[in-house]
Amino acid sequence: MSWHPQYRSSKFRHVYGKAASKDKCYDCVPITRNVHDNHFCAVNPHFIAVVTECAGGGAFLVIPIHQTGKLDPHYPKICGHKGSVLDIKWNPFNDFVIASCSEDATVKIWDIPKHLLAKNITSPKKELLGHVRRVGLIEWHPTANNILFSSGYDYKIMIWNLDTKEAIISNPVKILDAHKDVVLSMSFNTDGSLLATACRDRKIRLIDPRAGKVLQEASYKSHRVNKVLFLGNMKKLFSTGTSRWNNRQIALWDQNDLSVPLLEEDLDGSSGLLFPFYDSDTHMLYVVGKGDGNIRYYEISPEKPYLNYLMEYRSHLPQKGIGMMPKRGLEVSACEIFRFYKLIPTKSLIEPISMIVPRRSESYQEDIYPLTTGAQPALTAQEWLNGVNKGPLLVSLRPGSGAVNALLQFPETEPLTKTMDLSQHQGQGGKKPLEDLQKPSGIEDRRRWLKMEEKLPKNEQTCLSSDFDVFECPPPKTENELLQMFYRQQEEIRRLRELVNQRDIQIKQLELELRNLCMDTGNY
Repeated sequence: MSWHPQYRSSKFRHVYGKAASKDKCYDCVPITRNVHDNHFCAVNPHFIAVVTECAGGGAFLVIPIHQTGKLDPHYPKICGHKGSVLDIKWNPFNDFVIASCSEDATVKIWDIPKHLLAKNITSPKKELLGHVRRVGLIEWHPTANNILFSSGYDYKIMIWNLDTKEAIISNPVKILDAHKDVVLSMSFNTDGSLLATACRDRKIRLIDPRAGKVLQEASYKSHRVNKVLFLGNMKKLFSTGTSRWNNRQIALWDQNDLSVPLLEEDLDGSSGLLFPFYDSDTHMLYVVGKGDGNIRYYEISPEKPYLNYLMEYRSHLPQKGIGMMPKRGLEVSACEIFRFYKLIPTKSLIEPISMIVPRRSESYQEDIYPLTTGAQPALTAQEWLNGVNKGPLLVSLRPGSGAVNALLQFPETEPLTKTMDLSQHQGQGGKKPLEDLQKPSGIEDRRRWLKMEEKLPKNEQTCLSSDFDVFECPPPKTENELLQMFYRQQEEIRRLRELVNQRDIQIKQLELELRNLCMDTGNY
């Protein structure tokens, strides 16, 4: 068992799971009864897709994310496969494109209309024909646009380039033929240059997908692996499986040495599969059990004990599959750091479960929302195939902030002070323009200005001294630090604009009072 310290300093120590109320669930959804070990659910900020039970072929539903409540029994389906649908995945760079694979040995790419579906969709945008047996897994490349990986029961992994005009693609750009049995799981590192696979022959393989070369291979006998996952940039792999005594087991591996796991822990004696999910922003790891209602979550650290147990979400309703909302679709105002969509076939229900950091403040919590992966590709398909590696483009989750490129182009900021023409407000001549009112002229005025500065709060004093650097700190060393500094500066500029607007309003009020006073004295 891993060492669970009684007390440990962490901002995620008290994270808890909160199930959505009944009116925010998706009811009367005919969830598939297929026994294949997959998620059967894919989510993005616009839609939730779920594999459904269907007679004569395979189908899945695409429901708008805000269309909760009871589902119409005649709701349109995506039903172009001749066999059961085994896996579905949304394109990470296009929320209206989804891929599906099936027992009919095909992979299909679908365009989802932005409006509500009016009828069944039966014609795919593209069809990928290459596997000779059923296709059980598909994965989109994390940084390159239109690169798709598929794995079939013919023991092959095929790499597809979808940047072509052909509707039917029969030739993959690469075939990885390194496995001697069915591939159970695929996972990419952050920039997509490495692929980790778990195979039914109980081995974990680390593969260079473009060269087709196996870099590392784990043949550890006491851990029968089912699912494997890259842990971001920590150079570690996490796997779930079973022990020699058929206990459910988790293991942590060094990416550069797969001979022996760094950590091995038995969880329980249940028979259901364990699905791992990793959040590289918070370094939190979630382990979801198939066939039970539990979600265990841990915090990953680069040093021993590596795996720090936090808590467990428990429910009496067992899940058959699970979907995960991308970070850009979370509700940051509620301090939500992760969201699952739990498939409950016994009740034909999809139940959202939010993982929440308890905070009293309702403002944006920058410390729990670092820059995260956005919806823009870092590479074209051809660039990646030519050997270019690039990390994902990052965005801020702060409301109102747009996507940010890795190479930041700082927008030209508007001048903080606007020159106002006061001639329209002047009832009579002899008045000073606004610039003269704002700037202290003479010794007496300067003294008044200094007194006003003393009365101001400290954070406002920093705004008034032009030669004081608000962001006095060492220069950023990494791209992420540069982006964080940029957002801090944008926030400071916004606050300064608000302060200047308040000053403008006060100046206008004083001018009106002065004009009224002059008019009153003139009447006398």
